[in-house]
Amino acid sequence: MGIPPTHRHLLEVANRQIICACDACALRFQDVVGGRFKLIPRSARALPGFKLTEADWERLALPINLAFFFHNSAANKWTAMYPSPAGAMESLLALESWNELVAQNPVLEEIEPDVQALLVNRVGTTREHFIAPIDTCYELIGLIRTHWRGLSGGEAVWRETGKFFARLAEQSEPLVSAREVSHA
Repeated sequence: MGIPPTHRHLLEVANRQIICACDACALRFQDVVGGRFKLIPRSARALPGFKLTEADWERLALPINLAFFFHNSAANKWTAMYPSPAGAMESLLALESWNELVAQNPVLEEIEPDVQALLVNRVGTTREHFIAPIDTCYELIGLIRTHWRGLSGGEAVWRETGKFFARLAEQSEPLVSAREVSHA
């Protein structure tokens, strides 16, 4: 019996490798703390009220208006990744302004290290923010790598990127933070 087309993913923390798993095997890693593998959540959450000004974005000093940010527990730091025609690129710049962003958006404290990320789409006039599973972020990287043509990517890559974010928004859960639940 093989793994079905729709299946769960695990993250091997030490080398950041995503591994496919059947549901039964994947669930063995649910709520495991400090293990070799972490279960990657399935759901994403849209963050419609996310506060990220143009100046905030400029301080992050990323060369592209698509990026995701996650806490890498092996390196004990926040990491910014962005897509390129060659795949995922890690920003080597320090993220000093990250703490300011968290202060403006406390929901970022809820991101599960290694397996969830803040996914930001600022292409053109779009301003979308999600807490997304890390495999979804790498899916976007693969989509861009597959469809990129020429210097600017071509129409197809931006059309597919738009479809990706439309699907992500449609599938996202409504934002209910742990803080909101505790005050209810």
